[in-house]
Amino acid sequence: MSGGAIELIDLVARWVHVIAGIMWIGNSLLFNWLDRRLEPASGITRTPAPLGRIWLLHSGGFYYVEKTLLAGAALPKPLHWFKWQAYTTWWSGALLLVVVYYLGGRAVLADSSVQVMSQGQAVVLGAGAILAGWLVYESMQRLVAPRMPGVATAVWLVGLTGIAVGLTQLLNGRAAFLHVGAMLGTIMAANVVFTIVPSQRELVAAVAEGRGGDAGVSARAKRVSIHNNYFTFPVIVLMLISHFPAVYGNPDNWLLLLLLVVLGVAVRHLLNIRFDYPAWRPALAGTLVAGGVLLYGLLRNGAASPAEAVAAAAEPVSFADVKQVIDRRCAACHSAHPSDLSFGVAPGGVRYDTPEQIASYAARIRERAVITRTMPPGNKTRITDEERALLGRWVQQGGPAQLPR
Repeated sequence: MSGGAIELIDLVARWVHVIAGIMWIGNSLLFNWLDRRLEPASGITRTPAPLGRIWLLHSGGFYYVEKTLLAGAALPKPLHWFKWQAYTTWWSGALLLVVVYYLGGRAVLADSSVQVMSQGQAVVLGAGAILAGWLVYESMQRLVAPRMPGVATAVWLVGLTGIAVGLTQLLNGRAAFLHVGAMLGTIMAANVVFTIVPSQRELVAAVAEGRGGDAGVSARAKRVSIHNNYFTFPVIVLMLISHFPAVYGNPDNWLLLLLLVVLGVAVRHLLNIRFDYPAWRPALAGTLVAGGVLLYGLLRNGAASPAEAVAAAAEPVSFADVKQVIDRRCAACHSAHPSDLSFGVAPGGVRYDTPEQIASYAARIRERAVITRTMPPGNKTRITDEERALLGRWVQQGGPAQLPR
């Protein structure tokens, strides 16, 4: 398949993925909010009596919403289901993983600077981790949670954490973060496919037979729906992480990953309980401040690298030496006419064809090649520590001023 065709598939899949994800997460947040804000339906004597009700104001109109299990009532038509957003988000995300990582070449999955393995081995590891995470969660939900919900939750939390940390020790950092997000997203989608939608089918069938909805079936669907609600914020940050190499390229990226997930869950929890917890605002502010301080501390602690330490040396660096490193290690991709088309033409719009272009990206070169060491991806062009140090010294010594006249 040509590079242009793969780029087009990537674009369309990413576009669909983002739109469907917004719709799915929006539905999750809205219905969770509704359940927590429903008022008791006191004074209503008709059948079926609603479990709760609420008035809403939106887009220039008033909306009246009731929640009921339709005991003894006919099944209303049309009945609107919310499932296709979840399905579309998952399949478009799976397609992105295949196009970006599994086909090979477009993004680094197997990273020799982390762990030596073949592309095939890395694909099996990444896909297997997603499947293993879902199996741990699902087995606990099906087999243990009905009798010991606390034990089930503890086991799948420990299991998912172990898989997440393991991925950061075996795959490229960016790929590891995205695969953890894919694992959580797969669990969310599977909850819709295997628990929520079947439970809703049971409710519909019961109402159609005149029995009314079973509260136990409803509770089963709601339990995993709440899990999905708590997964939303961590999944979003892990899907965005590819834009932040200082995070996924950090030596302590596994700790940063766990901190981001815990922070996302904590914020989601405080927003969920805010209607019954008067002190939620200071608690939320404290959580955000504490999370920000911890994140900054970890990023700052991991900012220094061996190459950066060497770069402190005072030995002058000529631009000719810098350009030689750039030409050998970077220009294969970052050029108007790249020799390596794995990532398309000039990824991120960064080109190193002229001295002026190289100088304009001096700070970026230092950040990506010297500090975070996330470029070249997976050290594809075999840049050495000495070459990274040379680039670092050049920037520290005011590199742009040394351009040839």
